[in-house]
Amino acid sequence: MNDQLIIFDTTLRDGEQSPGASMTRDEKLRIARQLERMKVDVIEAGFAAASNGDFEAVRAVAEAIKDSRICSLARANENDIRRAGEAIRPAAQSRIHTFIATSPIHMEKKLRMSPDEVVEAAVKAIGWAREYTDDVEFSAEDAGRSEIDFLCRIFEQVIKAGATTINVPDTVGYNIPEQFAATIRTLIERVPNSDKVIWSVHCHNDLGLAVANSLAAVRAGARQVECTINGLGERAGNASLEEVVMAVRTRKDVYQCDTRIDTTHIVPASKLVSGITGFPVQPNKAIVGANAFAHESGIHQDGVLKHRETYEIMRAEDVGWTANKLVMGKHSGRNAFRSRLLELGVVIESEEQLNSAFARFKALADKKHEIFDEDLQALMSDDSSEPKEHFRLVSSAFHSETGESPCARVTLSVGGREEKVESSGSGPVDAAFKAIESIASSGAELLLYSVNAITTGTDAQGEVTVRLSKDGRVVNGQGADTDIIVASAKAYLNALNKLQSNTERLNPQV
Repeated sequence: MNDQLIIFDTTLRDGEQSPGASMTRDEKLRIARQLERMKVDVIEAGFAAASNGDFEAVRAVAEAIKDSRICSLARANENDIRRAGEAIRPAAQSRIHTFIATSPIHMEKKLRMSPDEVVEAAVKAIGWAREYTDDVEFSAEDAGRSEIDFLCRIFEQVIKAGATTINVPDTVGYNIPEQFAATIRTLIERVPNSDKVIWSVHCHNDLGLAVANSLAAVRAGARQVECTINGLGERAGNASLEEVVMAVRTRKDVYQCDTRIDTTHIVPASKLVSGITGFPVQPNKAIVGANAFAHESGIHQDGVLKHRETYEIMRAEDVGWTANKLVMGKHSGRNAFRSRLLELGVVIESEEQLNSAFARFKALADKKHEIFDEDLQALMSDDSSEPKEHFRLVSSAFHSETGESPCARVTLSVGGREEKVESSGSGPVDAAFKAIESIASSGAELLLYSVNAITTGTDAQGEVTVRLSKDGRVVNGQGADTDIIVASAKAYLNALNKLQSNTERLNPQV
């Protein structure tokens, strides 16, 4: 039977639960627009009840996206569901995704509820959700460790109550493919009204089996897979969208279904998510890694040159790999600049924002002769014009000489007031960070410092990721510049500004 596999992307919700991967409203919108261009069926935009910021982000995505269904997560309680319902109200196509734990350990230790109480809460949740949308998904949290008889019971009841999608999550990544496939097959066979819903899976990668478990479930009858770009997600991550999509596309003979994904947008989506979250993609990552279509062995090179399919089962261009495209130069005008940003999924919402972005583009063009799409993406992610910035780099000077201690002199705007300081360190970046900290006094712990060249050439922009931790909160900061030390200072300040916001974020696991 050839039919459609629904792709449910939760990069903006579960992916954001990776420590340090939190996204702003505008960043979520940029990713959502890319997912829409990719023809993702369902976009889980967030958990509306988690915070006012999450509510506004879900609502903004619901207003902006027309061709994908917009979903909000909600626990099985009335407040969560009504917040989700209000957030998705503007969506052209909407869904509420409600969940409650069903494993013995979760019901007893976390929920402190009896099985009867859990079923009752789930059924009530479906009723509340249907006041807002006819498309309601129910997830049994920790289904991978739940008792099959209880799963059959609760699924039968929520389907009767009006659930249209039943999701079976391997919340803690405990299952193995053969076992998980058997679970899905048994549920479809035993639940009396199983033919009235779409069966879905949501697999975590704790044992490195998220994609394998998802694909095994597809063979067993699941017709929705929940996944993320680059496999982003808390702990070891989620099933990788690009791997699931290309496995099904490449092996139609096995899976007997396909997705509607426009795969040429996969690599741009991967780069966008990586740039916004600061989580780099490993070179040997399937589909989207830099080496995914590279051949070093002479035997492989010879074979590919003679006939591509000797060593390549996919075409690089089919998933969006192309040579860096020169799109802009120092003589490019504002209209061309705006048009290219729109093609990249960056929407300019005001003339003030356009003017600020164009000024940064011109400054970059004076430093760098060739400006690529990746440079523009980094430039827009490195928007230093946001009025809410508490810390802003005004000017800097760095000195490093053999035999001498490197030093940094920085001037920061702190809440609108300028402060200057000079500091030394083991290197110019260390000196810059110490200078900034002597003003900010954040007390944050530096967990990660990572540098990546955005494009090739000695004039390439350096993109820096800084991960800071304070009071249990982890944030990523990004900065880009042709001067790597300046990029480092920008990244550190970006992280400090995120810590300064003190946004509380509630992260449920499903």
